Amino acid sequence: MKTSPLALPTLYVGLMSGTSLDGIDAALVEITPHTPPALIGTTAVAMPDALHGQLLHLCHSSSVTFAELASAEDAFCRLQARAVNTLLAEHGVAHHQIAAIGSHGQTIEHAPEGHQGGPRYTWQLDNPSLLAELTGCAVVADFRRRDLAAGGQAAPLAPAFHQALFGARAGEQLVLNLGGFANLTWLSSQPGQVVVGFDTGPANVLLDAWFGQHHVGRFDQQGAWAASGRVDTALLERLLQEPFFQQPPPRSTGRELFHLDWLQRHLTGHEAPCDIQATLAELTVASIAQGIAQLPLGDQKATLLVCGGGAHNDHLMERLAARLPHMALVSPATLGWPEDWIEAGAFAWLAHQRLHGLPGNLPSVTGASGPRVLGGIYAA
Repeated sequence: MKTSPLALPTLYVGLMSGTSLDGIDAALVEITPHTPPALIGTTAVAMPDALHGQLLHLCHSSSVTFAELASAEDAFCRLQARAVNTLLAEHGVAHHQIAAIGSHGQTIEHAPEGHQGGPRYTWQLDNPSLLAELTGCAVVADFRRRDLAAGGQAAPLAPAFHQALFGARAGEQLVLNLGGFANLTWLSSQPGQVVVGFDTGPANVLLDAWFGQHHVGRFDQQGAWAASGRVDTALLERLLQEPFFQQPPPRSTGRELFHLDWLQRHLTGHEAPCDIQATLAELTVASIAQGIAQLPLGDQKATLLVCGGGAHNDHLMERLAARLPHMALVSPATLGWPEDWIEAGAFAWLAHQRLHGLPGNLPSVTGASGPRVLGGIYAA
């Protein structure tokens, strides 16, 4: 007998490993009709140093072997499985109680405009077949390429989930994700206004990379090093000349554009390393402020819900508040969704959308020619 979608379990697992490459976030989410998705449990598995190095190499290499791809993909998938199995064990949930895992995979390269005249593409390292074998759960994966096939940017995908979570709240709302890159969602209270969302530029990716060149560790804890320097306004102005920052939405970006070589091209060689870190933090908040200025908000009061790892960077948050004095910065934890888990939750929700034959993209965000059901299903 064919199973009705209404008979599916209501529990989903969302997996996310972002451009910061710091680990796998796994979120256990309950999704039922007529209520916003509810976060039931979470776990995080840190990225081992060896795999972190492999993935960085793949992201920045112009030539890789099939064996390198296969090795990194296998290790990445096994880390995902460990995250899922740990999450379910910690919360006493059996594998058969999970409707599906939503697996984003690890973005290796994102080129929605193509490269040197070639086809448009986005590439996520993933092995959903192996993940299904290792967890005993159905897996939904490969979410981005259908939107790309429909003419979209394939990113960002989280704004549709932001709408599902927060769209019923009154007033003008902005959701800001501070991961490796920053993306912004506008949920307007104005009648007829579609959801707007786009990448504003780098968030942590350059901060982490520059910190790693000068210190032991992967990131600047709470922005302490950036706070010790001063903003080089001339350098900041040079960085902000990058055409991406003036590009109207829809727009998305990645490590292909913003990386240490890009930064080095703008340096004179006389800057103090801590001042460069301070300037990179200011680049993040300045580009976010520029993105918000592109929205037709006028003088309306708005709430800014800040999520992602950058929400724990005290210096970044202080600079953001200084740049946006007219906005109320709010933690989504006050609404039941701590800042670290919204991205993983989005892929649980996208898995639900796929199993129920519902669109997962927003054409107003990605620029696709219409709503599309995203992802492929890999049975348990």
